[in-house]
Amino acid sequence: MTQNQPPGAPRARIPGPQQPPPSYPQIRTGLWRRCLGGGLALWTLTAIVTYTTGNTTLLPTLILLGSFLTPVVFTLWAYERHGRDLGVQVILGCFLAGGTLGVLGASVTENHLLHPSLSRCVGVGLVEEAAKLTALAFVLRRHPRLRGLRAGLVLGASVGLGFAAMESAGYAFNTALSLKGLDLRALLETEILRGPLTPFGHGLWTAIAGAALLTYRHPHGRFQYAGPVAGTYVGVSLLHALWDSTHGIALWLVARLTTTGLDRTLFGLGYLQGPTDEQKHLFTLFSVGGLIIVALAGVGWVRSLTRRDFAWRNTP
Repeated sequence: MTQNQPPGAPRARIPGPQQPPPSYPQIRTGLWRRCLGGGLALWTLTAIVTYTTGNTTLLPTLILLGSFLTPVVFTLWAYERHGRDLGVQVILGCFLAGGTLGVLGASVTENHLLHPSLSRCVGVGLVEEAAKLTALAFVLRRHPRLRGLRAGLVLGASVGLGFAAMESAGYAFNTALSLKGLDLRALLETEILRGPLTPFGHGLWTAIAGAALLTYRHPHGRFQYAGPVAGTYVGVSLLHALWDSTHGIALWLVARLTTTGLDRTLFGLGYLQGPTDEQKHLFTLFSVGGLIIVALAGVGWVRSLTRRDFAWRNTP
């Protein structure tokens, strides 16, 4: 015989069904800002301590912080703003594996296929962009659900930023190793100059190419190298070539405007012998202006893509 519980008596609660945990870890909003502030503080502190003490054991820390800070911050920003549903593992895989495979592929092919010539910049652009696209396709080969312009922009940028981080670290190490006695000032200048330019170089170019690659990807996951994909690849390769050739173009323009005859050995040297103050100012103006023009062209290309994509404006 059962008795009814008096009014107000506590009742046993049967736990309801719970939502399964997400399949990937979540990153809190605003992490990219904290990463930027903390990374800048650590890099500045490391640079000061290295410069004042001359302790070369700090060089790997200095180089890696300077090379990876900007790419990591922009990858986090892209994830928070437009790629939360893509998954941390995929974006991290694109950044690390994609960047490493891209650098390895570009190094091998450039070493065997290219020779110093006037068309070297175009060849380097074609090779490196192909290596990064191949790395992106390799990382995403087991993720057939990842399609569309937004996924291509975010994941392509992750591959490009990983490539840029690896490449910048390599340039910094070369600067440190190739000098007779370490010139820390040259090393710091290399990192300061390359860091802010990173998002407007490899990250931007591979984002555009990745957007085309994943826009035309088949629903079952097979990549389709259609006409628009090939055209986009050629376009970003030319932007890459223009970016790399701004130094030579600026040198040619200065020589053209300030001298009566052009010496062909000038371009082999890569610099003006005994330049005047006017030539120095003109070279800085043309080289920096050229980089700005190429960067604006890439940014305008991305904006033209995102304006037509509804998913980019309404990301999770």
